[in-house]
Amino acid sequence: MTKSTLRLIDKAESHFKEVLAGGLMGPIKVDEWDAEIWYKPSTTLHEEAKVIELTQQGKATEALVVTLINRARDKDGNLLFDMGDQLKLMRNVDPKVVLSVVTQFNSAKESIDDVVGN
Repeated sequence: MTKSTLRLIDKAESHFKEVLAGGLMGPIKVDEWDAEIWYKPSTTLHEEAKVIELTQQGKATEALVVTLINRARDKDGNLLFDMGDQLKLMRNVDPKVVLSVVTQFNSAKESIDDVVGN
């Protein structure tokens, strides 16, 4: 049993490496911020844990902001925001722009899932 479990975990890890091997996606042009945002095609469950928790608590707005923080990157792959920016993003940033960017992350992810077959 352990041997087949290890083989399956190896296959699962290999699949995720293939997904990430495509590099960053984007850019998403954000005219309102005079910026371009790049992002990974997928995130780990570890990275999504906070988003899932917030969603289950009915805190969709916070979940959107955390998604932006987790995924938004510059062209070199560096994070553009950190968790210390969460309150500013929630209180001082146009929510339509945040929603637009996160929607583009998610629509691109759905397209990747269609291609990869997930």
